[in-house]
Amino acid sequence: MHHTVVVNARAGTVLEAGQDEFAARIVAAFEASGCTAEVRLVHPRELDDALSLAIENPDTIPVIAGGDGTLNGVLPVLLQARRPVGVLPLGTVNVLGRDLGLTGTLEEQIAAVCHGQPVVLDIGCVNDRLFHSLSGMGFFSLMAREREQARRRFPFSRAIAFAVAATRSILFTRAITVDIGIGNERSVVQADAVLVTVNGFEGAEWHRPRLDGGVFEVHILKAGGLYSRCKAAFSIVSGGWRTSPNLTSFTGSEVTLTRRDKRRGHITFDGEVERKAGPLQYSLLPGAVQLISARNRSV
Repeated sequence: MHHTVVVNARAGTVLEAGQDEFAARIVAAFEASGCTAEVRLVHPRELDDALSLAIENPDTIPVIAGGDGTLNGVLPVLLQARRPVGVLPLGTVNVLGRDLGLTGTLEEQIAAVCHGQPVVLDIGCVNDRLFHSLSGMGFFSLMAREREQARRRFPFSRAIAFAVAATRSILFTRAITVDIGIGNERSVVQADAVLVTVNGFEGAEWHRPRLDGGVFEVHILKAGGLYSRCKAAFSIVSGGWRTSPNLTSFTGSEVTLTRRDKRRGHITFDGEVERKAGPLQYSLLPGAVQLISARNRSV
């Protein structure tokens, strides 16, 4: 099997290793797994075109390499692909990569892609904005912004960058008042954070048992000050967040979030942050994308 691997040339993993060395490592790993590969390192602005060309070639299996933000950016291409696409997670968190069972070293991930099976997954849409895993406001959007800044300050250590971003987010989060609509039910809450996930997550690893469950899960972190946020952060790290008194969760196929202050607030989409105003209307695109997974087909 021949693969065309489209790589975000600006990904941290690529910059650390060097482009030529990283490309050679990918080719060698595919060969070790009984496959062949051509590597195309492209600027982030050229990812859509490069991936589209790979998808159009029937003689190759397309693969996209990058973090959650890179995968978010190529979602319009994946929606039009109508065929399975492989993923090599190169980010810090790699939420979607973990859910696809693509963990371990780059060589282990490549072996999984070579011998994996296609699965379908639901995609979320906020007004006209797509996301594959997570969208949130409050603490979560601040965390995404702080993490990006920390990466630039501490390029030598992802762990330190993450710890600095988490600490600053806990210290500087400010409560927001949000009108939440889930189906026909509405409520107004004051929260430190609101997070909407495509299907339900579990445990400390934030793993999704199903990728095609056809529901959103809405998590509301109640406003409670610094101590409350620290407890909530600990419950997330320890895996006990489902039973945390500071967190309330609901499920639904349609969700609307509206900030009461009418301001354009920061919203995160799979780790990428944008400013949005007005009601945020969340809808699902069931089974919209096919990706190659190391998990079973039944997800």
